Amino acid sequence: MILAVKNLSIVTSEKPEIFICNNLNFTVNKGETLGILGESGSGKSITSLSILKLLPAGLKIKSGEIVYTKSNEETVNIPLLNSGQLERIRGKEISMIFQEPMSSLNPVITCGDQVAEILIEHMGNTKEQAEIHTLELFAKVKLPDPHRIFKSYPHQLSGGQKQRVMIAMAIACKPQILIADEPTTALDVSVQKSILDLLKELQAEMGMSILFITHDISVVAAISHKIIVMNKGEIVESGEVQQILHNPRHPYTKALMECRFSIRNRGERLKTIDNIMSETPVVVEKQRVEKLETTSTAVFEISNLEVSFVLPKKSVFQKTRTNTVLRNINLSVQQGETLGLVGESGSGKTTLGRTMLRLIDSPTGNILFHGHPIATMTSSQLKEFRRKVQIIFQDPYSSLNPKLSIGDAIREPMEVHGLYKNSAERKAKVLELLRVVNLKEEYYTRYPHQFSGGQRQRIGIARALALQPELIVLDESVAALDVSIQAQVLNLLNDLKKEFNLTYIFISHDLNTVRYMSDRMVVLKDGQIVEEGPADVLFENPQSEYTRNLMQSIPGF
Repeated sequence: MILAVKNLSIVTSEKPEIFICNNLNFTVNKGETLGILGESGSGKSITSLSILKLLPAGLKIKSGEIVYTKSNEETVNIPLLNSGQLERIRGKEISMIFQEPMSSLNPVITCGDQVAEILIEHMGNTKEQAEIHTLELFAKVKLPDPHRIFKSYPHQLSGGQKQRVMIAMAIACKPQILIADEPTTALDVSVQKSILDLLKELQAEMGMSILFITHDISVVAAISHKIIVMNKGEIVESGEVQQILHNPRHPYTKALMECRFSIRNRGERLKTIDNIMSETPVVVEKQRVEKLETTSTAVFEISNLEVSFVLPKKSVFQKTRTNTVLRNINLSVQQGETLGLVGESGSGKTTLGRTMLRLIDSPTGNILFHGHPIATMTSSQLKEFRRKVQIIFQDPYSSLNPKLSIGDAIREPMEVHGLYKNSAERKAKVLELLRVVNLKEEYYTRYPHQFSGGQRQRIGIARALALQPELIVLDESVAALDVSIQAQVLNLLNDLKKEFNLTYIFISHDLNTVRYMSDRMVVLKDGQIVEEGPADVLFENPQSEYTRNLMQSIPGF
């Protein structure tokens, strides 16, 4: 046994104390993977942070032990260690892959230097040795062009690429325990599979133990030996992976399994844990019509679009180089449809979505919004365009202002665009939106750091809905959500689409989710469209080998 958590309770620092995690007990053996499964806010991440004494401000360990057996066989109780003792363990013996790579990586230091720093600090590498080792790690985690990534800053990489940099950083010192907090959330299915395979290989090679935290049942099934299921800060069930997944005993675990959706749910309203546990009937709706009416109006029309970025120079004498991210994109988005964009990390999905919103300018090609070129809009036209077209970003933490309460973050866009008569009406609308995305009204005055990753994503969805938009770009908007809240949000998005005739551009690496949501799907590879068509037709009969490989990589059990 390498780690034993005994009677661990975590509470708020302020009085009266509120229990965040209560009386947790579990063990991890050497070379074993323990999966921690549960809904957003169940206490999964807080439990993992307590192991390294990284609890956020306002929380503290009330009681219990976290007993760790070091590489020299010395046994220590982590909550009793001082900062110097912790420094010799963090990053070297126990390492962590954090949930949000953009907020975990330093934005002003290149990705290569951030990984090399760890090797210099913990492994005693020279700068040259650290660079060589970092490039090897980047290749190992399947990052394209490791030399370019080494010199790149986090904002120059896709979400999946940033996550792989975090994984390279976490495994750099070959730790005894790797805590992986939603490590595959931002990754496409093929890279997700390769990362899971990589973690298994590293585990076999080094005898490393893994705590794998996730809301994705299929992923936890693919990598774990044992599973603990958490609900409201308590462990409700634990056991071997096959027993938990195929013969769950606790009502909550049974509900968690039942609310998973797959291709058979196409056209149905998705079940949530609340529906299942309260035995509330769910209305099965008619299948969506795949073929759009010929009279549909195009919201966006894109022709011959190309997007390139300038690459950093290795020396002042080097000529300027560019990286073409999108090539010859020709596409239309019809009013009232949901267009799914799929493809591997770095394929250009997010860049295409942001270019359509004029968050990225491109001198090549043309983008029309209701027949008007967005590149030549006046300031007043652009402001109205910004109201009508919203985006829900991939990283829910870095897209929220840490200095604004969530109520103010949702209310601010209403004030900028002059919606509603006064502050009272705006506040009432914010409270209504919080209820819509299943957040409590009393959360109005809380700040982003006080929420879990899934809760922060729901705040982002509420903020996008605040301006009554016509079209929403959803960039991995449900990736951070557990299965029950994901089902709730997808039901909500479909309800809003019908009620307000919204148009969605749905960007995701989760192919089952894209198929469930989309009328049409577009497959991107290396910045080019390789295939497009009705969602079911493309899913059941993909024409390109690339699309077929994506389909075959979908995890399941």
